[in-house]
Amino acid sequence: QVQLVESGGGLVQAGGSLRLSCTASVRTFSNYAMGWFRQAPGKEREFVASIDRSGGNTYYTDSVKGRFTISGDSAQNTVYLQMNSLKPEDTAVYFCVLGLHRLMVVRTTNVDYWGQGTQVSVSS
Repeated sequence: QVQLVESGGGLVQAGGSLRLSCTASVRTFSNYAMGWFRQAPGKEREFVASIDRSGGNTYYTDSVKGRFTISGDSAQNTVYLQMNSLKPEDTAVYFCVLGLHRLMVVRTTNVDYWGQGTQVSVSS
């Protein structure tokens, strides 16, 4: 069993920044990818960013490219999402995810474990 513990959400004005963190209790497994999804009110859950186990490969949805950066600390099993130039449309609950035996986690069907979610609200 893997647990994902997230932190770092909050309320920020448009143009501001937030940093999300997620630590995974995943000692049993060595081959996995992590990432972030989000779900806005009334909308489907969508992919945001993913990073592979080595931290050398990342992937982003188009709407966040150039504004968000995903990074990882493999020794601590922790992944971060630095969010800059935030927009009101980034408002959502952000979920940390982990996919076993995956290079990337880009679809909900790739996800084996979900975090509890953290709220990000961006005011205009």
